[in-house]
Amino acid sequence: MFKLGGRNGLKLITAGSVTAFAFMLQGCVPAASGGGVASSGDASTPATISQADKAEGAKAHPQLLQEFGGAVTGSQAAYVEKVGKGIAMQSGLGNARSDFTVTLLNSSVNNAFAIPGGYVYVTRQLTALMNNEAQLAAVLGHEVGHVAARHSAKRQQAASRNQLLGALGSILSGVLLGDSAFGRLGQQVFSQGSQMLTLKYSRSQELEADDLGIAYLQRAGYDPRAMSTVLESLARQNALEAQLRGTSNQVPEWASTHPDPASRVRDALAKAGANATGITNRDGFLTNIDGLIYGDDPKQGIIDGSNFTHPVLRLSFQAPDGYYMVNGTQAVSINGGSGKAQFSGGNLSGSLDAYIDTVFASLTDSNQTRITPANIEKAAVNGIPAAYGVARVQASNGPVDVTVFAYDFGGGKAYHFVTITQAGQAGVFNPMFKSFQRISAAQAGSVKPRMLDVVTVKPGDTVQSLAGRMAYSDAKLERFLVLNGLQSNSTLQAGQKIKIISY
Repeated sequence: MFKLGGRNGLKLITAGSVTAFAFMLQGCVPAASGGGVASSGDASTPATISQADKAEGAKAHPQLLQEFGGAVTGSQAAYVEKVGKGIAMQSGLGNARSDFTVTLLNSSVNNAFAIPGGYVYVTRQLTALMNNEAQLAAVLGHEVGHVAARHSAKRQQAASRNQLLGALGSILSGVLLGDSAFGRLGQQVFSQGSQMLTLKYSRSQELEADDLGIAYLQRAGYDPRAMSTVLESLARQNALEAQLRGTSNQVPEWASTHPDPASRVRDALAKAGANATGITNRDGFLTNIDGLIYGDDPKQGIIDGSNFTHPVLRLSFQAPDGYYMVNGTQAVSINGGSGKAQFSGGNLSGSLDAYIDTVFASLTDSNQTRITPANIEKAAVNGIPAAYGVARVQASNGPVDVTVFAYDFGGGKAYHFVTITQAGQAGVFNPMFKSFQRISAAQAGSVKPRMLDVVTVKPGDTVQSLAGRMAYSDAKLERFLVLNGLQSNSTLQAGQKIKIISY
C-alpha cells in the first residue's frame, strides 16, 4: 500500500447509517482459491485470476470508487490504464491485458492499491508526485506484488484475530486517549479511517512487494531504480506535509508497519543495481499527466490553511488556531494538541434534537455502552438554527468530553461536528462552531482548483524563479523541489520539462 498521508474529498452520508466500507476491504481480498495467485515470493509462477476473485473484485470496485472520490476519465486515465495493465501483465496473474482493470482515482491522497480480481488503483495525487513512467509502473507493480504474494490473505487472517478499530476511533483513541476507549466511535458515521485499514501490511510484506515490483520493472524494460526514486519522493512528501502541519517530530501513523523510509530506499536501489538502466520515458509521462487536478477537488471541498470551503454545498468553516485539517471522503478531520474533531453531514428528516441523538447513538465507549448527552441546547450560528449536546465519558487516562454540534442547513440537510477533548475543555472548539456559515454564489464561484502544469524551462529560468510560480502562499521552494524530485542545488536546462502547481 503506497500511502504516506494526504487528503480526499467530503461527501454526504446519512447520520446513523452503517458505513460498511470500514470493514469491506477485509472481505474483498480473500485468500485465492484454485491457484488464483502466485505463491509468496514467486513472481514467475504463471497463474490465472480465479472466478471467485473476479466476482469479489467486481463487487468491491464500485465501493472503492465511491470511497476514493470516483474515477478520473479522459486521456490521463487512459494513459495510466495502459501503463498499469502493462506492468500487471509481468506478474503472471492474468493471461491478457483485459484481465486487469486499472483506475486513476480522483483523490488527493498519496495512495495506490490493488485487490484480487485484477483491480489496480492509483490516485491522481500520487501520480502527480511521480516524475517518469517507470515510477508509475513501479508503484502499480508494487501493489500487484502484494496480490501476487497473497499478502491480503495473510492480512485478513491477522485482522480476524485482532478486531480493527472503527474509523473515527482508530484516529482518536491512540492519539488522544491512549487506549481503545472509543474503539467504535464513529464507526457508523464516518469512513475516512477505512483508508487506514489498507495499510496493515507487515514490514517484510512491504519489502517483498518492493522486490516483486522491481522484478516486474526489469521484465518490462523499465529502469528498475524507479522503485527507489519514487519511494524517496514519497518519504520527502510525507516529511514536508508533517513539517507544514507542525508535526515533524511525531512518528507518522504508517511507520509502525512500514520499513524505515531511508532504509527502504537503499534496499530498493541495491536490489535494482546502482548502475541499472532501462526506460524512464520522463517527457512522455509529464505530457500525459499535464492538467491533473492537484490537491483538493472543489467538488469535494477545499482546505486552504485553516479554512474549509465547499463551493457545491455552499458552506465554510475555520479550524481553531494551531489545528490542521484532513479532507476525507466522508468527513473532514480537525487535529490539534487539545482535541480532535470531525465534520460531516446527513439527511434531516425530523428535529435537530433527533438528529443529534442519532449521531450520539452511533457512538459507544469501550464497554459498548451508548454515549448520551446530559442535555441538548439550542443555538443560532450566523443565522443558521443549531443545537449541541455534550457527554462526559470516563477513559483510562481520565474523563473526556464528547460534543456533537449540529446545524439545520435547510432543504432536509444537516451538518455536524463531533469533537473529543479532555473534560472541561470542549470550549476549545467554540470558535470553529461559531465560524460555520453559508457562502454566496459569488464566493462559491471564486473557489478554483489547483492544477498540475507542465512547463518547458526557458533560458534564464532557475529553481527559485519557477518555484516562485507555485500557487501557494507558503513553502513554495520546498513544495517545488519535492514535486520535481530535485534538490536545492539542482540546476535546470533550457528545454527541460518541469512541474509547477497553478490555479
